[in-house]
Amino acid sequence: MLDFEGTGMSIMEQSHRAKPYDAVHEEALALVRRLLLVPESHEILFLQGGATQQFAQVPMNLRPAGQSADYVTTDIWGQKAFKEARLTGKAREAATTIVGDKFFRVPKNDEIERDASAAYLHICSNNTVMGTQFLEFPDSPGVPVVADMSSDIMGRPIDVSQFGLIYAGAQKNLGPSGVTLVIVERKLIEAGNKDIPYFFQYRTHHEARSLSNTVPTFGVYMLRNVLLWLEAEGGVAAIYKRNLEKAERLYRVLEERPEFYRLSVERESRSFMNVVWNLPTEEEEKKCVAAATQAGLVGLKGHRIVGGLRASLYNAVSVESVDSLCEFLRSYGR
Repeated sequence: MLDFEGTGMSIMEQSHRAKPYDAVHEEALALVRRLLLVPESHEILFLQGGATQQFAQVPMNLRPAGQSADYVTTDIWGQKAFKEARLTGKAREAATTIVGDKFFRVPKNDEIERDASAAYLHICSNNTVMGTQFLEFPDSPGVPVVADMSSDIMGRPIDVSQFGLIYAGAQKNLGPSGVTLVIVERKLIEAGNKDIPYFFQYRTHHEARSLSNTVPTFGVYMLRNVLLWLEAEGGVAAIYKRNLEKAERLYRVLEERPEFYRLSVERESRSFMNVVWNLPTEEEEKKCVAAATQAGLVGLKGHRIVGGLRASLYNAVSVESVDSLCEFLRSYGR
């Protein structure tokens, strides 16, 4: 923190163009490519603005004037992305699974109404609020798939070649907030719109190695450190196995008492990253969250839209932590 590699300066004090930081930057890019097996056809960018900025930046770059883009809305983030895309051009909802104001599943592959002339098909791979997840990705012959993977990136192996563009805020599995990872097919960068502000063009950041302006250097440094940890743990395949084990243990405990712990998400769409459940009453949910906090189990309050409880089992959460939660839930309310 105070003296990075004998320079006498913190990594936070280093210029983003200085050699000490440049080595960190290049290593972070290389780790992303290595851990996700990113093919040479795709480029890796470190941007800012979070995934929310990508809601606008994706259609600005990838949708030519007069062309439409398709959106699969399976959660509030997909809805926000769809709404943003409609502000600047044509966008169509190719599928949605909303019931009332909630989502309990993701659509099956054959439920997606495809447009062969669409600029791209947008999905959100994991839905943090609702606890749903694409366990298998939809195909889209001839149309690039764009995926918001903010909450499950590096949490499971993926075939990057299936996607035209992947974006993810860092703050779930990659590091602290402030860095946005974008993996984009080179041909989409080259064909991207040029009549948008220079800074919002993907080509600008590709040509400058994501150094066209001052990047969040400490965020990239921490992302590099997290990815080094992930590689030492056995990589994405090993962490995926651990993530499935954590989710399986928690779901098993919740299913033991279905009259008390109520799982509304359909089994085939259950997220292994964000497990969401309700109790019989809102008052009981508040009591459970309070008791869990007193027991040292924090962050279990569900999102304000769906209420209930939510356990986020991101990569850094240990199996032992999940076991502690399971032990608490087994005994609570008896």
